[in-house]
Amino acid sequence: MYSSTNVTRLCSTLVQEALCAPKFGSRVKNPLKKLSSPASLYHQLFLDGRINNRVPAKAATRGLAYCSTDYSMGSSTSRLYSALAQPLRSGPQARADPCGKQGAHEEPTDPDRLLKECEEALRNRPARLHRDFVFPNGSTHLSPPIRVMQWNILAQALGEGTDNFVECPPDALNWAERKYLILEEILTYRPDILCLQEVDHYFDTFQPVLHSLGYHGTFCPKPWSPCLDVESNNGPDGCALFFRRDRFELLRSACLRLTAQAAKTNQVAIVQTLRCRATGRPLRAAVTHLKARSGWERLRSAQGSDLLRSLGGEEGNSDAPLVVCGDFNAEPGEDVYRLFSTSSLGLDSAYKRLSSDGSSEPPYTTWKIRPSGESRHTLDYIWYSHQDLRVDAVLDLPTDEQIGPGRLPSYSYPSDHLSLVCDIRFQDKLQ
Repeated sequence: MYSSTNVTRLCSTLVQEALCAPKFGSRVKNPLKKLSSPASLYHQLFLDGRINNRVPAKAATRGLAYCSTDYSMGSSTSRLYSALAQPLRSGPQARADPCGKQGAHEEPTDPDRLLKECEEALRNRPARLHRDFVFPNGSTHLSPPIRVMQWNILAQALGEGTDNFVECPPDALNWAERKYLILEEILTYRPDILCLQEVDHYFDTFQPVLHSLGYHGTFCPKPWSPCLDVESNNGPDGCALFFRRDRFELLRSACLRLTAQAAKTNQVAIVQTLRCRATGRPLRAAVTHLKARSGWERLRSAQGSDLLRSLGGEEGNSDAPLVVCGDFNAEPGEDVYRLFSTSSLGLDSAYKRLSSDGSSEPPYTTWKIRPSGESRHTLDYIWYSHQDLRVDAVLDLPTDEQIGPGRLPSYSYPSDHLSLVCDIRFQDKLQ
């Protein structure tokens, strides 16, 4: 007899094998076929024809496992969606196109209308945090920049189950309203590239809604997600990478299970090569979430080294500049931060542009209160190839007065991490 926790963990393992197995194209038996638990439904979504594993020829050359993005989300699966998807979409569910092309039959959701629906759903909540863009270069451009958003959105299972935000009212974390707060934040800034961590509502919320808004999505779950230890969880959390189909074409996509001293760890990353439709130039985007908590500094350093090797290896052997987003769970003084800032890939941190000298990170990107006390740290980053890309604008962080004495999350903000948003553009090669 399987317990619900063991069944869900088994689902997570099979999902990871399906998405990130070293032997491509192999079939995975479904030991849950005769089980009727809710976890088996999640397993079916991944393995029973809903994902079509198409592996690029070079995907396995350096141990990069291909993370499938061809999701068949037809109208027959609409029963899997949460209540959120029902009022936000009309007509049959559209299919996600792995090539990032908008189908002629699709009618995109109006983002302004959706934003108003979010605001209406949140009308009884206090005003959200106000933030302004800072323009470090002091100039604007006629051509549109590429807006990048990095955000650990806080897994619903962890927020309600194990994270113990002692100053946050439990009602502020209910998914029925918190999902609108998350979507409102995304719709307010409307990024061209969206990198998320702790996503445990990908298939029932973010994939269908963002697809209807014109985004292509990719999801890579943690093999042993802590969400699976929480009663009534929604499956494992993981990283998700979205990009606007009208701005980019997908050339290559890979899902990495990060290693430390040749041993596989529980942390993952997604790496994609995109082509900018306006300029024809390639751009590589990556998202990751490194190991949390004090005492794991050496493991984070090893995971960062593994990611840098992958980005600089055969998969990254191109002229395409890089944007790497993530919750690194590391302060600027940690070794993994130094690895990225001194890498031969020529990476710099976008949020250093907020400082007066352009060399200091902000004082915090996460601020919470747990039973052990107040926790205020800088853990989240947007790294970019500074020789090939320039940062035109950076979204400022709210002050401690704006955040309030209860810190994050709250009725006004859905996560314990603040979103990072910046506008970048390709450097002129003639300069």
